[in-house]
Amino acid sequence: MSCCNQKTCPPTPTYSVVGTPQGVSAVQEILALANRPEVISFGGGLPAPEGFPVREIAEACEWVLKTQGPRSLQYSAVEGMPELRELLARRETEKGVPTSADEVQLTTGSQQGLDLLARLFCDKGSKVLVESPTYLGALSAFKLSQPEFVELPVDEEGLNPAAMGEECRGARFAYIMPTFQNPTGRTLSLERRKLLAEKAREYNFWILEDNPYGEIWYDEEPPVSLRAFCPERVVSLQTMSKVLAPGFRLGYFIGPKHVLAAMAEMKQAMDLHTATFTQLVTARVLNEGLFKEHLPMVRALYKSHAECMLKALDDFMPKRDDIEWTHPKGGMFIWLRLPESIDSADLLKKVLATDVPAAFVPGAPFFAHEPKRNYCRLSFVTVPNEKIIAGVKSIADTLKSML
Repeated sequence: MSCCNQKTCPPTPTYSVVGTPQGVSAVQEILALANRPEVISFGGGLPAPEGFPVREIAEACEWVLKTQGPRSLQYSAVEGMPELRELLARRETEKGVPTSADEVQLTTGSQQGLDLLARLFCDKGSKVLVESPTYLGALSAFKLSQPEFVELPVDEEGLNPAAMGEECRGARFAYIMPTFQNPTGRTLSLERRKLLAEKAREYNFWILEDNPYGEIWYDEEPPVSLRAFCPERVVSLQTMSKVLAPGFRLGYFIGPKHVLAAMAEMKQAMDLHTATFTQLVTARVLNEGLFKEHLPMVRALYKSHAECMLKALDDFMPKRDDIEWTHPKGGMFIWLRLPESIDSADLLKKVLATDVPAAFVPGAPFFAHEPKRNYCRLSFVTVPNEKIIAGVKSIADTLKSML
């Protein structure tokens, strides 16, 4: 694959050999904790089940089988079903970035998308830029290709492009979650998004924009996608897991056509295509008004849970300068900083041993290099408000005993 202009296009992606990870992943441990019935789990980034549009999905399944039964049960194109690609392109255009259907590639969940990106762009030793902290599932996917991670500068507002410099030169891509980031919940301002695009051009790297939470805003829609500022070098990865249902395992890329063509070739070798029936059901649900009629309810639900957790943290946490937490405007996570003397993994073990066991994710797995052990991620969306209060109090009381 070649670029049209070597002076303006980032380096050409290459295929790489994939290795085998060692040990049990942090994601597996998180999901195991979340499934223990006696535990108040702030661990897994799971959407609230009461937010699933069960009735709408049931009606869509019936409609698809009645009107397109044989087609819905047959093999289909690796790029994805045309009606779903068209709907997703239209939605992206509505959000401020003109997009055509042939700039959309379906994947079997966004995790497959991360895997495809790593295989396409990385060889062993390739330089990959990541935020600090960053999504641990992305680190796990990228590590299979054995890249060299470079952590980018961050501050209270998230990634700080103004502080990016020569360490970016020669990077294959920067993995960025600009909207309601996992794990911090922070969102990049419009100004920082523009500056990041300038840095990508200056130092000639691609941007992988991971945007699973962009539709889950509370009061104000977030800034426009990074594709608005440098579409020739941004690949945006999105998912239906947070707005429809994670069990559908449906994600998608939006990006330059020559990159999607290479991804389609790789995906075809992996699984031929994403499930036809799931795509057609999703297209029907979207066409019936999911974004306009269902998502406002989900946003209100998540906002209520976020406000409850923020109040509980304010009520119960020790009042110290070295204890603070983020205040997200959307998404599913709060990032809690503890005193440096506290290892959040030790705190977790002690809280799980109390009469009110509560789980969260220790912060160490979210760092590509030197782990910062005095951080933890709290997810609030699947827990009823009364249990949020009890769980936060249990964590705070245990922390006080350790201090």
